[in-house]
Amino acid sequence: MTHFTERVIHIIRCIPEGKVMTYGQIARHAGSPRAARQVVRILHAMSKKHRLPWHRVINAKGEIAIMDDEGSHMQSFLLQAEGVIITDQRYISLEHYQYQMQEDA
Repeated sequence: MTHFTERVIHIIRCIPEGKVMTYGQIARHAGSPRAARQVVRILHAMSKKHRLPWHRVINAKGEIAIMDDEGSHMQSFLLQAEGVIITDQRYISLEHYQYQMQEDA
């Protein structure tokens, strides 16, 4: 496992209940600001194995990015269960729910 992948997994595990981070934000904290798509791949490949709170990761627009209905409904359900308000069935207010991780975390 690469250092970047280890950092991404660590960062995703640190997102507290009721908060979200964006793919790009995670990539920046992991040391590669242009690797948002790699974060997507890591989530897709490793969420189950590492028990990651994948539902707390959204796109830079504050939108649930999963396109299939089942996955997007599940993400929406899990976030709402944590108290996150979702508008138009896809949008989360980054102003209210975005987690700002400390640089040394």
